[in-house]
Amino acid sequence: MVQKRDKLSLAVFMLAALFALCSPWLLSNSQTVNVASQTFPGWPTEYENHPLKELPLTEKERLFTRDFPGKIGRFTDGSREIIVRWVKDPTRRLHPAMDCFRGIGYQITPLPVQINEDGIRMGCFRATNQSQSLSVCEYIKDLEGQSWSDVSSWYWHALLTVNPTEWWSYVVAESSR
Repeated sequence: MVQKRDKLSLAVFMLAALFALCSPWLLSNSQTVNVASQTFPGWPTEYENHPLKELPLTEKERLFTRDFPGKIGRFTDGSREIIVRWVKDPTRRLHPAMDCFRGIGYQITPLPVQINEDGIRMGCFRATNQSQSLSVCEYIKDLEGQSWSDVSSWYWHALLTVNPTEWWSYVVAESSR
């Protein structure tokens, strides 16, 4: 009797583990159909009440946009550089800014979470290379007012959400010297 119950428990456990393993793919396929119909609404014209001026993308940024499920724009408000990414599908192609800066040779020092003018928590770090030191903060928000201070927590929420939406990612960099 004990062996039969142990086998049943093992079978239930294995089925639950298999579902957990496959659920991101199963759920993401149904979401992609809903979200893919969204069209790009256009770039924001201001950030924290400062008008934005569009800057050209760098060559690396242009290459990155080829497989990105959305759009990437580069802007300035006169004192800060702001990378804005519009994302229409949950994706691992939305990388944390820290990884991007590290990948192009900056030394990274984590900073405390900051809260912007809209009350949104932003993940922050200092990026330093031989010629400059930048304070960089990032966050992601959706149309319903939810926000995330890191890409990983956004990704899992976006992947497993029942009602997918579009998202806006902001990376704000300013000189800290």
